[in-house]
Amino acid sequence: MKPGSLLKRISLVVGIGLMTMANSGCLLTATTGSVLMFGLIKDAFILGNYFGTTPLIPVSTYYSELIEDAYIREERYDKVPVLDPVEGEHAPLFCQDPPSPDEVNRAMPNETSGGNPFVAETQRSNVKMVVDLIVDRMDDCRFYPLVGPARLHHCHYKCTVYYDKVIRSDWPVPFHHKDESIQVVYIDHDHLIRCSGPATPQ
Repeated sequence: MKPGSLLKRISLVVGIGLMTMANSGCLLTATTGSVLMFGLIKDAFILGNYFGTTPLIPVSTYYSELIEDAYIREERYDKVPVLDPVEGEHAPLFCQDPPSPDEVNRAMPNETSGGNPFVAETQRSNVKMVVDLIVDRMDDCRFYPLVGPARLHHCHYKCTVYYDKVIRSDWPVPFHHKDESIQVVYIDHDHLIRCSGPATPQ
């Protein structure tokens, strides 16, 4: 490409950009910028006074996602369930709830967070999970505070995760690295089974 042709194209793009900005109807100067900022702050205080709360404060969705994730983890995985007694002398007592893929993923080391998009990203792809039951044992009946007489049922799982670890960067030096990785995670699903008494109210 000739230098004169390149200069003509750049001049044309700059001219079109200036014409578009001039006809947009919004010329932001220092005065109009300060007026807009003052108006936004004033409206925030008016809305805060109307609703009886603090003015609107912009918060990143990252923090709300952290709070939701903490509640989900507490509700699903951090509580020890207390089950009703199993009827019958030879009633089956075995582990019936293997870890879900979501639980296994939460138990793995967090290697995919903390990167910057297009600068330093770490991803997992082609994830395959193999869950093996390694411990299925029932303790004797004993007294537990806030529960009463109950038996502790040990359910331990070994979860082997096969995945491709992809490390990628687009700037300043573009590169793409793919590594076949294996991660082993041990998850306990221990729960209590009451020895006797009426059914637990739902």
